[in-house]
Amino acid sequence: MRGRMIKTKNVLGFESSWTYWTLFFLCALVPLPVRAEITCASCFAPIRRAAFVSRDFGSAPDGSTDKNWKWRLDGDQLSPEAHEKSPSVSWIEKLQNANISRAERTSPAEEKDGKVYPTSSPEEPKVNRREKRSLFPPESAAGSRFEFRRTGGVDGTGKSPRQNEPHLITSTFALSADSAHNQAMVLWSGPNSSVILILTKLFDFNLGTVTESSLWRSVDFGTTYEKLTDKVMIRTMLSYLYVCPTNKRKILILSDPEVESSLLISSDEGATFQKFNINFYIMSLLFHPTQENWILAYSHDQRLYSSVDFGKKWILVHERVTPGRFYWALNGLDKEADLVHIEARTDNGQMQYITCRAQKCSEEGRQYPFSGRIDTNSLVVQDQYIFLQLTTAGRTMYFVSYQRGPFRTIQLPKYCLPKDMHIVSTDEGQVLAAVQEWNENDTYSLYISDTPGVYFTRSLPNLHTFRSLTGNLIVDVYKVAGVSGLIIANKKEDSQMRTYITYNKGQTWSLLQPPVKDTTGHDINCNLPSCSLHLLLQMSENPYTPDTISTKHSAPGIIVATGNIGPELSFSNTGMFISSDAGNTWRKIFEEEHGVWFLDHGGALLAVTQSAVPTRHLWISLDEGRKWDKLSFSSTPLFVDGVLMTPETENHIITFFGHFNYHSDWQLIKIDYSSLFGRKCTDGDFQTWHLHNKGEVCVMGERQVYMKRKPGTRCTLGREYSRVVSAEPCICTLYDFECDYGFERQASGKCAPAFWYDVNLPAHTCSHGQHYRNSTGYRQVLLNNCREGLKDTLSPKMQQCKPIAPNGLQLSTINSQLTAVLGTNITFRVALQNVSQQVHRHTNLHVDFGDGISVSYSNISRLGDSITHMYRVAGIFRVTARAQNSQGSDSSFLYLHITSPVERIFLSAPVVVIRGNEANLTAVLWPSQPRTATFYWWFSNSTEPLITLEGSISYTFTREGPNSVTVQVSTGGTVLQDVKIITVKDFFRSLLLSFSPNLEEHNPSIAEWRQDVGRVVRATLSQVCGFPEDQMLVSVFPGSPTAAELFILPKTNQSEFRSHTEEQLDKVFMNALNQNLIHFDLKPDTRVTVSVSQLTLAVFLKRSCSHMIS
Repeated sequence: MRGRMIKTKNVLGFESSWTYWTLFFLCALVPLPVRAEITCASCFAPIRRAAFVSRDFGSAPDGSTDKNWKWRLDGDQLSPEAHEKSPSVSWIEKLQNANISRAERTSPAEEKDGKVYPTSSPEEPKVNRREKRSLFPPESAAGSRFEFRRTGGVDGTGKSPRQNEPHLITSTFALSADSAHNQAMVLWSGPNSSVILILTKLFDFNLGTVTESSLWRSVDFGTTYEKLTDKVMIRTMLSYLYVCPTNKRKILILSDPEVESSLLISSDEGATFQKFNINFYIMSLLFHPTQENWILAYSHDQRLYSSVDFGKKWILVHERVTPGRFYWALNGLDKEADLVHIEARTDNGQMQYITCRAQKCSEEGRQYPFSGRIDTNSLVVQDQYIFLQLTTAGRTMYFVSYQRGPFRTIQLPKYCLPKDMHIVSTDEGQVLAAVQEWNENDTYSLYISDTPGVYFTRSLPNLHTFRSLTGNLIVDVYKVAGVSGLIIANKKEDSQMRTYITYNKGQTWSLLQPPVKDTTGHDINCNLPSCSLHLLLQMSENPYTPDTISTKHSAPGIIVATGNIGPELSFSNTGMFISSDAGNTWRKIFEEEHGVWFLDHGGALLAVTQSAVPTRHLWISLDEGRKWDKLSFSSTPLFVDGVLMTPETENHIITFFGHFNYHSDWQLIKIDYSSLFGRKCTDGDFQTWHLHNKGEVCVMGERQVYMKRKPGTRCTLGREYSRVVSAEPCICTLYDFECDYGFERQASGKCAPAFWYDVNLPAHTCSHGQHYRNSTGYRQVLLNNCREGLKDTLSPKMQQCKPIAPNGLQLSTINSQLTAVLGTNITFRVALQNVSQQVHRHTNLHVDFGDGISVSYSNISRLGDSITHMYRVAGIFRVTARAQNSQGSDSSFLYLHITSPVERIFLSAPVVVIRGNEANLTAVLWPSQPRTATFYWWFSNSTEPLITLEGSISYTFTREGPNSVTVQVSTGGTVLQDVKIITVKDFFRSLLLSFSPNLEEHNPSIAEWRQDVGRVVRATLSQVCGFPEDQMLVSVFPGSPTAAELFILPKTNQSEFRSHTEEQLDKVFMNALNQNLIHFDLKPDTRVTVSVSQLTLAVFLKRSCSHMIS
C-alpha cells in the first residue's frame, strides 16, 4: 500500500453540513493540516529524469576496483504496470522493467591484514516497485562460459540422490564481459516462452548519461545467452527495456536521450529489432490493458503522447499533465476503448479532470466529467471507481464516481474530519480506504464503503503507517489471497504495535494465536492477550526478494510471514512463521528471517536465508512447512542477491543471482526443480480442508470447503490446475452484517446510531408515490452469502415516499467566490440537498441577480452550470434563488461583490438578547487583517448594509423573535461571509451547565460539534423535564473545559413569565441535573453527564447574555 504526499494545507470545519467548516476558539483560529492529494496503492509517484537504483565503483585500500554495490537513488520511476493493483502481483509483472543488484555484503576475500575493508554505502532508499521502470542492477553481463551440475543432498558432492530424495538440477552462467556496467534490467518474455532478456549499462553519474550498454538474450530459460548489441544495435546507447503486457512477444527498448532519442521495437521476443527516431524524451510508458499496440508516453516536459502502432508513430494528447495521473479506458466501463482519463492544468491555470480519445484530443473532443477545478494529484481511476478531491477555504471534500456515473460526495462519519485519504483497494465491488482522522498523527483508520463507494464506516482505528524515504505512504493492511474476507492489519495501541486478523471483512478483529512450540520442539510460553504473534506486512521493493508476508490464490489457507512472538511487533529478532489453516494456528519454521517462495501453485515451498553470509544451500518443503529438506544448489557458497521465478509453467525453473566473493563476476544459477515432483496429481492426491474462524465453521456466511493437495504428496498440479471450492450457506447472524452509515457497533454487537446521527432525517430520497429501502442500521457484508436467520430483520425495509418540498437550496458561484471582475461572465450553481431527480424535474427556480434582472427555469435538473450573468456596473448585489413546487419552497441568497485576501470569517454573537438592549457583535478573521478590511453588516432582510472599518459593533434589536445577522469582510479582492440567528426576547432565564470530564478528549473544537452537542442536550432536557423543546436553547461555549448555557424562553407575546414559577423551574431542572438524569452517549463506551453550574434570571439582571454563538 503506497502513496505520496507533497503539500499540506489548513482545514477548518464547516459551519453547517454543506457550507464552510469552522474551527474556532473565541479569539483565535487553530487550523488542522490536511493533505492536498488522494493517494492509492497503485498510484504513481512524482517522476524525474535519470531515476533508477545504481551502483558506483570505488577503490579498495589496495587500489583495486570495488565491485560491490553502493546504493544511490537519483529519482523516482514509473513502470508500465503501475496502474495494476497490489499486493496480488504476478512474477511476470514484477520482472518487467526491473533492475537487479549485488547485495552490500563483505566477503571473506575482503579481509586483509586483520582488517575488513568497507564496501557498502548508505542503505538504498525504498522505492515502490510499481513506481519505477527498473529496480536492481547487476555487476556485469555477458560471458561465454557455463557449466552443468547435478546436486543432491546437503554436501554438494554431485552424487546422484536416492530415488525418493528431493534433488535439483542446476547450471551456472557467469557474466564475465561488460563487468564495468553498473545497471541491469531483466525480463522474462512470457509464461509460454523460454526467452529471457538482460540489458546491462554503464551510467555515468557525472555526465548524467549512459556511456555503454549491452543486450543479452537467452532462448533456453537462462542456460546460455547471446549478445545482441554488436549485431543489431551498433553505437546505440540503450536505456530501458519494456515488454507488452498483453503480447509478451513484443519488446520495446528506449535509447538514452542524452545520446539519441529513439526506440527499438521487436515483435519476435527480441530476435530482430527495428529502430524508430522520436522527437521527445520519454519518462514513462503506459500500455493499454487489452490493445497490444496502444501506448501512452509521458515526456519530461509534462506532455502526454499516444501511439496505436506500438511506438512507431506518436501524436500529442495533452500538455501540462500531472505526472502519473493518466489512465487508459477499461472495457465494460468506458464507452470508447481508446478513451484516456487525464488530470491536467488548463489554460486558465486550474487543474481539471479531462477525458478524450487518445488520437483525437483537441479542445473540441475533450469532456470535463467533473465541472470546475480539482486538487493537484487527486485523480485516481481504479476498477469501477474514479476518485477526486477538492479543497475550498481549507476544507477538503472527496468525490467518487461509480461505474462512470455522476460524481457524488463521499460520506465519512460526521466527525471523522479527514486530513488525508489513501485508497487501499477497490476490488470485490467496494472501497477499502485508510483515512487519517482529525485527531490522528502517525496512524490512519481503516474504512469500508458500500458498493457505490459513497458511504463509509470505520472498521479498525489506529492503523500502523509510515512513509518511505521517497514519501510513499505505507499502510500495514494485507488482504489474504484465496480466502474472501480475510484481512491482517497492524494496529497501534498506545506505544505498541500489534497484529490483528479478521475473517468477516473487518466486523470483528482478534489477535493472532502464537505457536505452541518453537523450531526445536520446546514449548513457547505466550498467552493471549498479553502475548501474541505479530507479523511484518511489508511488500518487497525488490521484485527478486519476497514480501514479508506471502499468500497464493492457488494455495488457500497457507500464509507465510516474517514476525515475532511477544507483547508487540518488533522489527528485529524476527523469525519465519506459517499457517496452514488461514491464520487460526501458526508454526515457527525458521529462527531467522528467510526468503520464502511458493512453487508449483503452493505444492512446495522454497526458502533461502537472508543473512549477509554466502550459502550454497536452499530449503524445500513439500508438506506446508512441517518438514524441510536442505539441498545444495552450488558447490561454492553464493551471496544470493535475488531469485528470479519463472511464471507457473510446467518447466519448474528458478534462477539465483549473486556473486561468490569480493572479486567474482555476476553468477546466474539456473535451478530445475521439476524432479521434486514425480508425476502429475490425480484425484487421490487431494484432501478437503474446511475454513473456520477459531472453530466457527461459518465464515462470510458460508461453510467453505477447499480441495488442497495432501501435504507431502510429490505431484505437480500443472498449468490446468484450478482449485475446487464448495460452499453451503449459513443462517445469518449479527456479524454477517456491518453497521450502516451513521451507526456504530456497540459492545453487545448491535449497531446503534452515532450521537451525531439523526435517525429522523430521511437518509434516502424519492418522489411521492414511490418506495425506497430504509436502513435498519445494518448492511450485509459484501460477498457474504448467509441466508434466512436475521436477514429479514436486519435488511432495509421498503418504505413509501412522502411528498417532498424543495429543501437545502444552495446558491453559489462555480468557483465559490463572492467577488468577480466587472464585465466577466459569472456562472452560478444551484443545488437542492436530499431530494431526488424526480423532485428536481418538478421544481421551478427563480433567480434574481439583484441588479434589476432575473431569470426563471421550469426544471432544475436540466440546469447544470448554465446560469450565467454579467454585471454592467460595479457594486454589491444580493443574488436570490427561490425553488418552488406543489409541496412548498426554499430560498437561498448571497451578496456578490463586483470590483489582502482573508481565509476565514467568524461572527461571534449572543445566542439570546434582551429587546432594546445593545448587543456586541464581533467579526473574527483568520488571518487577522488589522485596518485593511471593510465590514458589511446586514440585519434581518435589510437590503442596505451597515459598513464599518472595525470588526466589532454594537446593535440594538427591536423586533422580538429570531433575527438574522449577516457579516461580510472584503479585503484584497476576497469576500467572505458568516450568518448567525439571534433570538430576541423581553426576558428569559438561563442555567450555566457543565459536563463530565470524559467529554474533553472527544472535543474537536469546531462549531458544528458544539451545535450537535447542544441539540442533544436540549432534546434530553425536554424529554426528561417535560418542558417544550422550542422554548429552550443550549449554547456550548468554545474552549476547554467544555461548558454550556441553557436558555429558557417564554412563549411568544407572553406578558408574565409565570407558566412555570421560579420554584417549579428550580425543582424540575435542578433536580434533573443534580440527580444525573441528563446524560447522553457520545460513543458506545462514552456516556457524558450534564450538571448545573449556576442559575440566573435575565429579566431581573436586565443584561444581554455575553456568551457567544459557537
